[in-house]
Amino acid sequence: MSRIGKKVLTIPENVEVNVDGTTVHVKGPQGELSTTVDKNIKVVVDGNTLKTECENSKYKNFHGTANANINNMLIGVTEGFSKALEIVGVGYRFTLKGDKLVVAAGYSKPHELAIPDGIKVENPSNNQVIIKGIDKYLVGQFAADIRAIKKPEPYKGKGIRYVDEYVIRKVGKRASK
Repeated sequence: MSRIGKKVLTIPENVEVNVDGTTVHVKGPQGELSTTVDKNIKVVVDGNTLKTECENSKYKNFHGTANANINNMLIGVTEGFSKALEIVGVGYRFTLKGDKLVVAAGYSKPHELAIPDGIKVENPSNNQVIIKGIDKYLVGQFAADIRAIKKPEPYKGKGIRYVDEYVIRKVGKRASK
């Protein structure tokens, strides 16, 4: 059995969890989320604890995934998730225009990305952007889409990176003497 799947989750006091067959609904102060689990995984709510049980060992790979997804939903509706990105380069910048994020990253035209529903984007400076939301997958995917516009290159370090990301720098070619 999965060690992550065996983990008993504690439901915070201001969060409500409802299980309807294979659908799990979680409602908290930040909002509400729902997910479907595999039909071979049973979700049991007992007081303020939640447990996932795998009925068939053949489906144990879904057991840990279901438990981790439900735990992420519990964290999301109470605290939320955030990712911070920074852009490095001369003339590179982030700009918010209504419900779109405009990224100028050295191309002939700036990229315009529509901000998905359930995501809040903050722009504290021209070279930083903070993505916040309750769904861990949406926050991570939108941050990855932004980073994919111009990944950091290893020689000068120019590009879009996560704030806590370390870019391994390479030594460039030198003229021979």
